Amino acid sequence: MRALLRPIAPGYRLNRADLPGKPDIAYGGRKLVIFVHGCFWHGHACARGARSPKANADYWRAKIARNRARDERTLAAYVAMGWRALVIHECELKDKAALIARLADALSSREAASKTRKSR
Repeated sequence: MRALLRPIAPGYRLNRADLPGKPDIAYGGRKLVIFVHGCFWHGHACARGARSPKANADYWRAKIARNRARDERTLAAYVAMGWRALVIHECELKDKAALIARLADALSSREAASKTRKSR
C-alpha cells in the first residue's frame, strides 16, 4: 500500500495516535486519512468478510458488530472535524490498477479544492 502511495503523493504519516481511530495513513495537510481494514474483522460484504466462524459464533458476531459500530463512530468524527476518510478493505488490495486510481482520485480532489480556494 505504501509503495503505491509514494509515487502518487509522498509525505504521509503512519498510525497517528493523535487522530481518532489511529488511522493507518494520514495526510495532515490534505486532511485525509486512510484506513486499511481486514475484511473479516470489519464485516466487509465480500466472500472473506461474509464468512461466519462455526466455533463461538455468538462471540464473533458481537465482536464484528462492535468493530463496525466503532468504525462508524470514527468516520463520523472525521466528518465533524472536516477531514476526509478513505476505507480500503484487504480484498481491494488485489486490483492494483483500481486501487491506484482510487488513491490518486482521493489525493487529487483535495488539491483541486485547495487550488480553487487559493485562486479566489
